[in-house]
Formats: sequence, C-alpha cells, structure tokens
Amino acid sequence: METVRLEDLSIGYASRKNRKVVATGINASLHSACMTCLIGPNGVGKSTLLRTLSAFQPPLGGKVFIHDSDLSSLNEKQLARLIGVVLTVRPDVRNMTVEEMVAMGRSPYTGFWGTLGREDHAIVDDAIAMVGIEALSQRMIQSLSDGERQKVMIAKALAQQTPVIFLDEPTAFLDYPSKVEMMQTLHHLSRTADKTIFLSTHDLELALQIADTVWLMSEGKDISIGTPRELADSGVLSTFIEQKGIVFDKERLSVTVMPRC
Repeated sequence: METVRLEDLSIGYASRKNRKVVATGINASLHSACMTCLIGPNGVGKSTLLRTLSAFQPPLGGKVFIHDSDLSSLNEKQLARLIGVVLTVRPDVRNMTVEEMVAMGRSPYTGFWGTLGREDHAIVDDAIAMVGIEALSQRMIQSLSDGERQKVMIAKALAQQTPVIFLDEPTAFLDYPSKVEMMQTLHHLSRTADKTIFLSTHDLELALQIADTVWLMSEGKDISIGTPRELADSGVLSTFIEQKGIVFDKERLSVTVMPRC
C-alpha cells in the first residue's frame, strides 16, 4: 500500500538572499511493508531529501503526501504520529535507561511529561523486544556501544507507532557484522511490523542485497527507482559504481576493488 507520495518535488535551501535547488521534479512513492534504500554520491542531496520528507525543512516546490495528507498541512502532533525519524547523531543523553529512552517514543500520545499507562508500557516492551534489546533495558544510554544506541533509537521510533520511519545513515559508525545485522533488522521490521522504512546509506552492497527498492540520486539527473535487480539490468548501477579500479558484477550485485599495480 502506498504511504508516501512525492509530486513534482523540488528540494534545497532558500533564504532572503539565496535559493539553492538541490534536486527538482521528483515523482515517487514509498510503500508499506517495504524497505527502500536511498543511495548516491556525497553532496547529491540525500540528507536534504530526508530532511524534507521528515518536515524538518520545507520543499522549494511540489508536495509530499503521507496517507494522502499534504505534509505541509499537518501540525507537529499529527506528524509525530505519522513519521518516526532516526538520525545518525548520537543522542546526547546521560542518566537515562534504555527503557526510559524508548518510552520517549510515546510522547505524541502522552505529552512530553505525560504518565505512561499500562498500554503504553506494553508498547514500549514490544518495541524493545522487536529489536532484540531486552537485556539492555535497564542499562544507561551512555554505557552502550554505537550499534546498541542505534537499536535503542529504532525501538523508540517503533514505540512511536508511526506507519513511516525515516533513517539517515543508520549503519554509520558500525563494524561490518553490526551493519549487516542492522540492515537485516530493519528489513525484518518492515515486514513484521508493516512499516514503510526509508533510509539513506553508503553501504552499497548491503543495500543492493537486502533492500526491496533502491532510489539512486545522481547529480543533475532524475532519481532512478527500482529493485536492485532492475537497476542492475538497466545499467544505471554500473554507470554509478564503476570508476577507476572499481568493477560492478550485476549478476551477483557485488562490487570488486582492483588493486593498483
């Protein structure tokens, strides 16, 4: 089912004196029970797109719809019940347990200082269980590894009970096994929790092997959208990936780096 729709969207930055357009004419959709990865070179506008979809900054043109509601027409409380956002920035929090942090995801329903009821506590427990961090529930946030913190923030987004979750580089700062586990967890959650999961990543091979759909942003071009197999067969992945010393195997969806002689 379609949950997010972009219609002729233009993104970028505008001030009184300047207007910088990063990308324009974006028409695309995101769907429930689907994990979509946003890839592309540095500086092409991936974070700008995520910030625009998350309502952190306004579009320069066009519209974003969530469940057929215009994003610009929604207030903060309505947005908080539709969109969960997980950023790369480490939470600057101390003396708070994992359980307490995840419980912050209930604030759209209880208020920032609201008291959690029995149902709220059950939702928090379920969110913690869905990402497999039950053993961490009473640990202090500052004692966690980067990978554990990322799982906590994903659990917080799940406790928010939004149909859509946006993530900016969720595998940054993780070692390779943790990157794989994180991507597997997100893909599993898209299915089991019926979530629309949209994330930016530089972990190209993982995205191609795990994502249901890929959005490829390129400088001055339309966003290429399709399954990893479709984008490989069309040749757009080879054009993006293959540079000096880098070979893309479109059959295996893998990348090989050739040594310099």
